[in-house]
Amino acid sequence: MHDFLPIAYFENQFVPFAEANMSIATHALHYGTGAFAGMRAIPDPQNGDRILLFRLDRHCDRLSRSAQFLHYDLPADKIEHIIVEFIQKNKPKVPCYIRPFVYTSGLGIAPRLHKIEKNFFVYGLALGDYLSPDGVSCRISSWYRQEDRSFPLRGKISAAYITSSLAKTEAVESGFDEAILMNSQGKVCEASGMNIFMIRNGQLITPGFDQDILEGITRDSILILAKEMGIPVVERAIDKSELLIADEVFLSGTAAKITPVKRIENYELPPEKPIMAQLKTKLTAITENRDRDYQDWVRVVPLE
Repeated sequence: MHDFLPIAYFENQFVPFAEANMSIATHALHYGTGAFAGMRAIPDPQNGDRILLFRLDRHCDRLSRSAQFLHYDLPADKIEHIIVEFIQKNKPKVPCYIRPFVYTSGLGIAPRLHKIEKNFFVYGLALGDYLSPDGVSCRISSWYRQEDRSFPLRGKISAAYITSSLAKTEAVESGFDEAILMNSQGKVCEASGMNIFMIRNGQLITPGFDQDILEGITRDSILILAKEMGIPVVERAIDKSELLIADEVFLSGTAAKITPVKRIENYELPPEKPIMAQLKTKLTAITENRDRDYQDWVRVVPLE
């Protein structure tokens, strides 16, 4: 049972979550013509009357750019303003996941993006750990990530997540926690809703944007921190075989944060993950606003 925040932003106003309903004929429901963001909101450990939002500006900018694929002009600063007001109206007392969503809200049946109404909503729900912080097992999915030449992968488009859903269910129903998708070139791409990293010979290695990955914000944060911490960083294609014998493998995302991978298929990975642990400690301190060097990554929202 999900614990939704009581107030939602829907059709240009704040309303009770239970009243934020749409028609079964809504265009986006039928054609996946939507785009979304996901961000965590946590109570400030030093001050319970404040909420902390990690890299709010980057999340809003990515959603605004995703909306452009839907031919929808939604400025990032407008999204940011609405999310801050949404937090202040709900006054959450526990860690939450915030979901802003842009979509074709018209009721037409033709698959199109021109001459159709667009809209924007925001809701939230209480959320602890999305994946086990102790680590997950992964299988290589039989489903492949889409290609940028046939799908706008630079956007976080809702229709893309049918592949993620198929891969996740396939993994869980075959005894694993999570799926790792390959791209159309047979290279390691990402998990069902997370970016992927590995450590080999002291280097932090992750697929680059040319591998059809999502432009993850947590991923970007990890790369910046690793360089700052003196960890060698390489963005390149990754073969399946080298992933199976990596020194460390972990997943990253807003919901997943940094999650270690314990096993891939029938290959057990080393239990110790020292480089991942360093990055996780640093990122946690930043998201909790305990790192003075990265306070510009955290938006503090007062509730009073």
